[in-house]
Amino acid sequence: MTWPGGAAGGPAGFLAVDSGGSGLRVVVGTPDGAVSARRESAVPVRTGPRGIDAEHLMGQLLPLVRSLTVETGVGELRTAVVGAAGLSTLGDALRAELPGALRREFGARKAVLAADAVTAYVGALGPRPGAVVAAGTGMIAIGTDLTRWHRADGWGHLLGDCGSGAWIGRAGLEAALRAHDGRDGGSALLLSRAEEVFGPMPGLPGKLYPRGDRTAVLASFAPQVSACADDDPVAARILRAAAGHIAESAAAVCPDGEDAVIALTGGLFRMGAPLLEPLAKELAERLPQVRRVPAEGDPLLGAVRIATALAEGRLALPGDERMLQVVAVNQD
Repeated sequence: MTWPGGAAGGPAGFLAVDSGGSGLRVVVGTPDGAVSARRESAVPVRTGPRGIDAEHLMGQLLPLVRSLTVETGVGELRTAVVGAAGLSTLGDALRAELPGALRREFGARKAVLAADAVTAYVGALGPRPGAVVAAGTGMIAIGTDLTRWHRADGWGHLLGDCGSGAWIGRAGLEAALRAHDGRDGGSALLLSRAEEVFGPMPGLPGKLYPRGDRTAVLASFAPQVSACADDDPVAARILRAAAGHIAESAAAVCPDGEDAVIALTGGLFRMGAPLLEPLAKELAERLPQVRRVPAEGDPLLGAVRIATALAEGRLALPGDERMLQVVAVNQD
């Protein structure tokens, strides 16, 4: 069988998807690596009362995959891997509906639904024991000894994501508001930066609270905190506290054993020395026996690695009902 958008007589391939807060990134390829191409959509998948919207995800995927199969000549997509932000807490409907949709639309016989933290881990380290901190607007740490997954934080900006871009940005804006009010703990420099970005401080709540992208707005101020850190002790203290939170989460998930390693991935770590220097010290104190290594790749690479391993029958990652689920898909 060739799915309606596939190439007749084309080689069987895989579909790998990274679904996050900035949209979808998709790869179609063959397990031997001879064929591979990618597309992106800047529209994030919706969430609603039932969690992640499987119909909206498939509506985004269809035109991207059709375009990719035309470009690559791939026929049936027998293996599909979807790494999705929010899967562990908002993924019940997606787990119930997506495998069947992948079978109907693309011919997928095996599907993997994975939390984006898992694909971030596999992209950064591959199938070896260790821990990965994935940090941008939010923050989650994930670790494995290859028998089970462990996670820490990733609970969103209202309940956690401590040390994340949103956390740093919110702390910086609080310091600005303290300076505006004349309270202890304020920063005149952060107040000046906040007024440059958002205007007079009395208007900030009205600009922030009604927005659906409040988390991203908070995170957008994190680079301002970093830029002030060399000259402002309050900004420097915020980044030291963020480093402590990140290292604490990493230590909570990192497995014992001399083979364990740790990697950092995500846009937050592009903030540079004001965050990375205190973070290096915190990690050395909390995990002195664990070697830090550079991340090999991103969550999309993780999805590709999982798809390739599954297609070749060598997937060696632990299953988990909410973090990583392999499904053999029957034809409806």
